[in-house]
Amino acid sequence: MTERPDNPIIFALDVGSWAEAERLVEQLTEWVWGFKIGKELFTWMGPKVVEMVQERGSKVFLDLKYHDIPSTVAKAAAMATRLRVSMFNVHALGGTEMMRAAVEASHEAAQKEGQSPPTILGVTVLTSLQARDLRAVGITLPVEEEVVLLASLAQKAGLDGVIASPLEIKPLREACGADMVIVTPGVRPDKDRQLAKPKGGPRPGPLAKPKGGPRPEP
Repeated sequence: MTERPDNPIIFALDVGSWAEAERLVEQLTEWVWGFKIGKELFTWMGPKVVEMVQERGSKVFLDLKYHDIPSTVAKAAAMATRLRVSMFNVHALGGTEMMRAAVEASHEAAQKEGQSPPTILGVTVLTSLQARDLRAVGITLPVEEEVVLLASLAQKAGLDGVIASPLEIKPLREACGADMVIVTPGVRPDKDRQLAKPKGGPRPGPLAKPKGGPRPEP
């Protein structure tokens, strides 16, 4: 399934307490497409935080970036699907076999549960990484070329889209077409080095942008 939200904003629920998470969900549900639940909150709260968001009428992007052997990722993908999350992600560096296993397991679980499968996204190059960081681990391609390569592999493996920097949207569209979902992380100067200023005008193809940073006041 490919999500094409009218409201492209996904709020990053990067908090460390149930009370704050619940307050933000109640405050923002009507204003956003859904909420991103990452490693911090999911490790602390578990599946019940996913259920809390869903019970309040919103959607969940489960941002756990699965990266393991294909059979392990397949099992995790099936469990994420059974949680009825709307999106989850896997690391494209895990390889084509791993990504394909995630897609197949998710679709099989969705069919058994009688539901639509979630959108599955491939993590390309983390937005905190620069060319020198890639060279340090033996990746010699420029960041943009590595992102396009991984996105192409993700597309061939059956993933619905990718997570990438705003700076890479244009080359990704040229390489992978207008139907690929692209999720761009919110800009945080202390975390994301690949920055881009928001621009007006229509967005080329399905696009969503998680928002993080400062928390809204009550």
